Amino acid sequence: MSLNADTALIIIDQQQGILHPRLGPRNNPQAEERMLQLLAHWRDRGWLVIHVQHLSRSTESVFWPGQAGVEFQPRFRPQEAEGLLQKQVPDAFCASSLEAQLRQKGIGQLVIVGVATNNSVEATARTAGNLGFAVWVVADACYTFDKPDFAGRRRTAQEVHDMSLANLHGEYATVVNLEQLLAGTA
Repeated sequence: MSLNADTALIIIDQQQGILHPRLGPRNNPQAEERMLQLLAHWRDRGWLVIHVQHLSRSTESVFWPGQAGVEFQPRFRPQEAEGLLQKQVPDAFCASSLEAQLRQKGIGQLVIVGVATNNSVEATARTAGNLGFAVWVVADACYTFDKPDFAGRRRTAQEVHDMSLANLHGEYATVVNLEQLLAGTA
């Protein structure tokens, strides 16, 4: 693995609404700090960063347009030279120009971080892998929330996170931690 200028960083849904307590318990409390480390790494090198913003179709959503929850958290606001992609479904590639933008810029590798691991992160990583991009998902720079399974049993955010990463690893993406990614040992 070699991070270079043909590697884009995709930061998913770091909006104010994701901090709402009604979303419930989450895992990985240091995930945002790790995302910020990656963001600084990319910015220092002038590499492509794409911020993904969810615009919900549901008025009940923390990401409903027109209210504070849809806005980026201040520390994750895109800079002028960075990309902004808005989506209405979990997959950032679905009904968007993301693939075309990446191909036009010569991007062949993606590092994906953000929230929720089992939703937008997993959906985006699956499509990216299917489209032929080399994909790394940084496990300790993603997080999710408690969720009931199909039988209604409560699963902790860590269980949901781990299963989602297991779904991705080796088929759609390579799952790494921040240290491995930055050391190039993944």
